[in-house]
Amino acid sequence: MQIQLIHGNTIFDVLSGEWDTLACQGITNTPFQHLAYQKAWWQHLQPDGATLHTFVARDEAGKLVGLLCLYNDDGLVHFNGCVEETDYLDAIVLPDYAEALWTAVFHHLTTSFPTWHTLDFCNVPQDSPSRVIVPHAAAQHSLAFTETIHEVCPVIQLPATFDEYLESIDSKQRREIRRKLRRAQGAEAELVIVQPGDDVETAVTDFLDLLTKSTFEKRDWLNDGRRAVFQDTAKAALADGSLLLMFIEVAGKKASALFNFDYNNHVLVYNSGLDPAAFGPLSLGEVLTAKAIEWAIENGRTTFDFLRGDEAYKYRFGAQDTMVYKLHVEK
Repeated sequence: MQIQLIHGNTIFDVLSGEWDTLACQGITNTPFQHLAYQKAWWQHLQPDGATLHTFVARDEAGKLVGLLCLYNDDGLVHFNGCVEETDYLDAIVLPDYAEALWTAVFHHLTTSFPTWHTLDFCNVPQDSPSRVIVPHAAAQHSLAFTETIHEVCPVIQLPATFDEYLESIDSKQRREIRRKLRRAQGAEAELVIVQPGDDVETAVTDFLDLLTKSTFEKRDWLNDGRRAVFQDTAKAALADGSLLLMFIEVAGKKASALFNFDYNNHVLVYNSGLDPAAFGPLSLGEVLTAKAIEWAIENGRTTFDFLRGDEAYKYRFGAQDTMVYKLHVEK
């Protein structure tokens, strides 16, 4: 295996023809490993003064087999995309090359990488082999390693039918979902899903408007950089078929929204929006979540992933925790 360290954001153009082919086969395969998301995050949300450094690994035939995109923020090194906006992060590497990539990375980190004191690798999924490889590589270089649970990602394992799903959850919640769905139907609430050919920029703007109305916290969180990441990511996801942007409309007015990824047989709920002042008694946020779960089941998806956060409503819908970890290394 040959490894090269490339500095700066030219990496996104250099690997534009190869990146996503690798990402789709990597040890952690989610939309957050794809070029469009990685590039958008760095372009719009890079910390002031941080520098980007990417390890690129190729096999003897020159095929891209691994990459690790990091940024150095005054000696603190993170995955590109860390921390707040990105739910799953990891090396982007073929399974058979994961150990070799990390071994080479730690060699460079301790010899030729720009000066650092701490590696903070956030949001590593619980099943990632990096959780086994990184502590071993750190020990080989006499570096201090700790692992902590960073957050939870509640996930629903989907059955074959929506009726089976409803039977699997708490009986009180089951009755509530059925009641709210009937009430929404009576109000002629309509599920609208953004399709290829639709004006995705306007749809994302509508979604973000609902997001800012949801809570004061979301309103304050949504800065210009995050707006741009949503727009860029949505355009790329619509083009590759992985965008699942859903609204509930009543009388032509958008009242709730879910920004999902429909990816690799999983639905991942990236964020949500709700206008509490619009049709509040109809509980259209919960109605849309139920409709999204129903859509996922009817379309043969295997999991419904709420992504990070332990909000109570996720468990009412029957989700069970999976973990994402922080891998912490110090000199």
